[in-house]
Amino acid sequence: MTQQLLVPMDDSALARSALEHALTAFDEVAVTVVHVVDDLEVAYGGGAPGVADGEPDFFADVRTIADEHDATVETAVIEGAPADAIVEHVRTEPVDGIVMGSEGRSGVSRVLLGSVAEAVARRSPVPVTIVPADDRGTGES
Repeated sequence: MTQQLLVPMDDSALARSALEHALTAFDEVAVTVVHVVDDLEVAYGGGAPGVADGEPDFFADVRTIADEHDATVETAVIEGAPADAIVEHVRTEPVDGIVMGSEGRSGVSRVLLGSVAEAVARRSPVPVTIVPADDRGTGES
């Protein structure tokens, strides 16, 4: 039976590592990569950075990573506060698990907004695999 995995994605090395982990660590998996456009960024920043024609620029990298693993991925863009939007997506779509990086933001914004991975792990109705940052080039440390 094919597992349906959700991989939240931003434009970070750690998010790419989470995608690679999802594509290699799980057998018979269908992956949906979702990017959350934060309502606060849109309201205060004048628009979502790096999003053209409704799709983030880095989705091209997502497709390249999938091709390297002889896999296909679905992509989606959703809006809202990141943790809330991810958990809501899981509740309304057929998802068996989430694979995500331990952090995406850095610096002050991460401290002010809190850990999205932690919030998702606490509230998710499905299992969450959190890929940690490390010093081997697979994530930010």
